[in-house]
Amino acid sequence: MFRPIAENRAIEWSRGPAVANLSLSERPPNIVLIVTDDMGFNDISLYNGGAGDGTVQTPSIDALAEQGVTFTNGYAANAVCAPSRASIMTGRYSTRFGFEFTPFYKIGATIFQWMDELDPGSIPMIFDAENIDNIKPIRQLGLPASEITIAELLKQQGYYTAHIGKWHLGSVDEMAPVKQGFDQSLELAGGLCLPENHPEVVNAKVSGDPIDKMVWATGRYAVRFKPSASSDEEFQPKGYVTDYYTDEAIKVIENNRHRPFFLYLAHWGIHNPLQASREDYDALSHIKDHRLRVYSAMIRAVDRSVARVTQSLADNGLAENT
Repeated sequence: MFRPIAENRAIEWSRGPAVANLSLSERPPNIVLIVTDDMGFNDISLYNGGAGDGTVQTPSIDALAEQGVTFTNGYAANAVCAPSRASIMTGRYSTRFGFEFTPFYKIGATIFQWMDELDPGSIPMIFDAENIDNIKPIRQLGLPASEITIAELLKQQGYYTAHIGKWHLGSVDEMAPVKQGFDQSLELAGGLCLPENHPEVVNAKVSGDPIDKMVWATGRYAVRFKPSASSDEEFQPKGYVTDYYTDEAIKVIENNRHRPFFLYLAHWGIHNPLQASREDYDALSHIKDHRLRVYSAMIRAVDRSVARVTQSLADNGLAENT
């Protein structure tokens, strides 16, 4: 059962000292790790011309590469979401600690079973009744507490650590972000970027795709803020979720500009369900295919997020030490 979702409320992010104890040159570097979900390699204009048949550029993401390092022969530690995120957090193959598969909602498995009964053979993965009964709640499936995360290591070195966005590594007990090295966590609790019928959202559904049907059926517009492991209230974000996470990331940067911080900004975009803000959708009127236009608009929002984060670092005098 899903829990009730409260109205949006302000986040009280921790504040560092009003004045820095050390100069920037004496302080260890801040770290901002931005992760996008399900973005294609060739959706980045630096690599293959950009999304929307090459008409949608990603100048802010490209700028990071031009100023830093690109990895043109890199490999993910796993082909699916949660195990690869576990590897990013730990630096270890997830098979080493028994986390090889992406956690799945029990209701999602049930929906798949219903779909297969209606159209036999149409579902790419089947759960029999016994397996469905044995599926634990998704929040209880995640990264073992015995693993050491980058957040834990940095916290030991005096960093303030904050997580914003998707986690997907367990949300209860010792698997919660605040038990895995993060001082505070604003965690994705539902899969919608805006409510489906919101006037400022444009939706695109993938006809006949069972995964897409399941994602829409289970979608919720919700987050949870955890200043501690016991905090578990779910409430609505404020606005389009990519922009909302960015707004909160900027607050973290501003509040902690005088001490070393690690910010893990894990965007939900551009994961389905495909939902664009109407502003981004309207800006891409040259793209005639509706679904491609929505998808490209989501990429536009992520690139804008990167621009805003890097600008915030510059505005707070941190660009050269982050």
